[in-house]
Amino acid sequence: MNYYIDNNGELINGARQLNSPNFDERPDSTEVSLLVIHGISLPPKCYGGSYIDQLFTNCLDPKEHEYFAEIYHLRVSSHLLISRQGELTQYVPFTKRAWHAGHSEFEGRQVCNDFSIGIELEGCDNEEYTDEQYETLSEVTNIICTHWQAITKDRIVGHSDIAPGRKTDPGPAFDWQRFLSMVSV
Repeated sequence: MNYYIDNNGELINGARQLNSPNFDERPDSTEVSLLVIHGISLPPKCYGGSYIDQLFTNCLDPKEHEYFAEIYHLRVSSHLLISRQGELTQYVPFTKRAWHAGHSEFEGRQVCNDFSIGIELEGCDNEEYTDEQYETLSEVTNIICTHWQAITKDRIVGHSDIAPGRKTDPGPAFDWQRFLSMVSV
């Protein structure tokens, strides 16, 4: 796919757009300088369907699965999601602060949501991600790093890196070496 970021720096053209209400304004004068890779599956280790969409749009029915009763009330989002098939969905404009990282810290700076872009991969910690996901992730990462030049390879992290002890994603099954070798910036 040939994705590109629009002239306003808000949307990635070619992605499916599904608006999440779970965002707010970034603090004034905040430069986007971090990319956070996540992993998510709903219910855990189940793929496909619309449950991630439902979570990010506050429509998850707690009666659909016992796990949903624990999480349906959460108000979370991410800028992007990459499905197992490599399909890209955008929930929050890049110029806004998506609620993906929670309590987090990078290089002594807290509240990573303020200065980061969050990308969710449909998956879980201990199951391999797909070739299609690596291809889409690397293409989108190259586009993001070109647009926000403060995001360099050493400023691409996992959720577990900025919330150690609290988060484990994208997990040991995520091949960082493979992914970073596909990033050209």
